[in-house]
Amino acid sequence: MSDSRVIEKAYEAARERYAELGVDTDKAMSQLSRTAISLHCWQGDDVGGFEKTAEGLSGGGIMATGAYPGKARTADELRADIEKAMSLIPGKHRLNLHAMYAEAAGKVERNELGAEHFTAWLDWAKANELGLDFNGTFFSHPKAESGFTLSSADEEIRKFWVEHGIACRKIGAAMGKELGTACVTNLWIPDGFKDIPMDRKGPRERLRKSLDEIFAEKIERKRLLDSVESKLFGIGSECYVVGSHEFYMGYAVENRVLLCLDTGHFHPTEVVSDKISSVMTFLDEILLHVSRGVRWDSDHVVILSDELRSIAEELVRGDYLERVHIGLDFFDASINRVAAWVIGTRCMLKALLIALLEPTQKLREMELAGDYTARLAMLEEHKTLPFGAVWDYYCLKENTPAQADWLKEIRDYEAKVTSLR
Repeated sequence: MSDSRVIEKAYEAARERYAELGVDTDKAMSQLSRTAISLHCWQGDDVGGFEKTAEGLSGGGIMATGAYPGKARTADELRADIEKAMSLIPGKHRLNLHAMYAEAAGKVERNELGAEHFTAWLDWAKANELGLDFNGTFFSHPKAESGFTLSSADEEIRKFWVEHGIACRKIGAAMGKELGTACVTNLWIPDGFKDIPMDRKGPRERLRKSLDEIFAEKIERKRLLDSVESKLFGIGSECYVVGSHEFYMGYAVENRVLLCLDTGHFHPTEVVSDKISSVMTFLDEILLHVSRGVRWDSDHVVILSDELRSIAEELVRGDYLERVHIGLDFFDASINRVAAWVIGTRCMLKALLIALLEPTQKLREMELAGDYTARLAMLEEHKTLPFGAVWDYYCLKENTPAQADWLKEIRDYEAKVTSLR
């Protein structure tokens, strides 16, 4: 177990070192404590959900790989796992739900879902003083088997998914009203073609029509924030995705909804960090889904990578933290699922803290003066500053384990809870 006196002593030395560059470490930690990350519920059960389909099957999944024992089988187990993860993450955060995590006594079709099917989640969020975010589930369903939902040429199918989208907005608005914090309600669809299509125009025109119908009702932004999410390709839609980045960016700008940038949804040579300042020039707010794609959109657990640091730096340098909603979106069934939440969220927070500890103003002055030599030199020297001492102290202040001490608690929880499932 880490010694608090050692952590405090190391922090004092680090604070002085950063102060020499004009960086206030206490201010950086204070700002970090106000930044909420939205943890994704689907990491805990391999994107299974709790609904019962007409065939009596549960949920389905979208490529969670691995068979590590102890996944959540019920909503109560999932909530307990999330609570455990959050207890090991400094700060106050949020939970991101999918429509397929509804709790209903019997079968309820997705276009008939209502806030009443998420009562237990709302009660739990209130008890834990958490905000909730929400997503429509446009996959793992008989009416999605053709590969088309909101852009379907089958009017009956298209109408069903439009009704689901409308239902999800009402659920999100109810959550936002009940909890007193706006619910970011995100829309992603898997629509597309495996091979080269003859008609690229038609599906996109139908998707635009569907979105207009879903977003027709105006809802107060203090209750609901609408978001649309693009993708480059998917399994079964390698050659054409209806909801491309260009499509949704145009729609978001025209209709003043949030644009969701998922870090795994672009070509491997593209980086989301370079897109943030562009889209923020035209949009009031955006949603980030932070994942880690390895050669494709593989949704690996987030690590403290160069790109994660670059994303955090853009958020801080552009003064975007109040305008960007950060959520996680990965699912790894090959390791302890609770640990995956902790690792990913703590890495996101570490990246933000590193960015907040940067002497941004000095670096900007060097750049404006054309002193690119000094800019490069300071950026590289900054990488070896004692960020870890500040992080450990921040964890100590937030009453969460510093360094790798949290892993022991995960092992204890595994021995006493998840291994018995």
